Amino acid sequence: MSRTQNLRQNVINQVIDSIARGHISSPLPSQAALAEMYNISRTTVRHTLNHLHRRGVLEKVGDYYSVVRTPLLDDGFDCISRPQDEQNAIFEAAFYHMINQRQLRAGDTFSELQLARSANVSPVVVREFLLRFCRYNLIENIRRGQWRMKKFDQDYAEKLFELREMLETHALNRFLNLPRDDGRWMKIKELLDRHRHLRDTIAGNYRMFSQLDRDFHALLLSAANNPFFDQSLEVISVIFHFHYQWDESDLKHRNLVAIEEHLAILSALICRNDLNATRELRHHLDTAKQSMIRSINQYSE
Repeated sequence: MSRTQNLRQNVINQVIDSIARGHISSPLPSQAALAEMYNISRTTVRHTLNHLHRRGVLEKVGDYYSVVRTPLLDDGFDCISRPQDEQNAIFEAAFYHMINQRQLRAGDTFSELQLARSANVSPVVVREFLLRFCRYNLIENIRRGQWRMKKFDQDYAEKLFELREMLETHALNRFLNLPRDDGRWMKIKELLDRHRHLRDTIAGNYRMFSQLDRDFHALLLSAANNPFFDQSLEVISVIFHFHYQWDESDLKHRNLVAIEEHLAILSALICRNDLNATRELRHHLDTAKQSMIRSINQYSE
């Protein structure tokens, strides 16, 4: 199958999926809007519309097409494409990377199509992710297919830290009570080595801390054996380690401080010292909170 034919069949499948899910309403947007929405040429748009018209899914009324019946799987094609679960994971990582690299910043507007094109995933995958992510009140839908990154203030950060402290102190207590043969004790030692290595090479690798930090808190929260705790890691990572508002002037120093604080927590965990581990975790969370508030206040000046 030629590349052009494969592209057209994939676009037809995406449009069918969008109509079936209600992401495209009747009458359909203009051909120019569809071309922009799916990052395709108008020739490919016309080919898609003609195919769905022949299948009886669409009816042409003037210059527009109306949906006359719900499309079925048989109206599309069996194309070779990445499974949606794989696309979801690819886009989530790409979205956080764009924030981390300051490609998306407070006040920026962007389209679902732009993100889909840059991550090489379906626009449907992008839209569904953004609809889930918007519950954190960090992005807003300004019109169909268009979004804006929002700012958050000190009150928002303090409330989120309150949640974080409750979750992580509970998870820490559960971790300290894990049986000695639990595999997570070995992972704690591995994390200790990774932190020491990054501390020793921090000069050129300080941006690598965000992933190490995510792994640290993910392992800590895993001890709660609670899927809702695991889900909280998503927003925690975005706010505290990927967020676009953070001032980068002292990022290397902040990351070095956080590494040392992690090492103190890890050492206390390995020694099964409940009091020290709890004290060091609270100290770490307070340091992160003050850094975040300071960055927010600097950003708003």
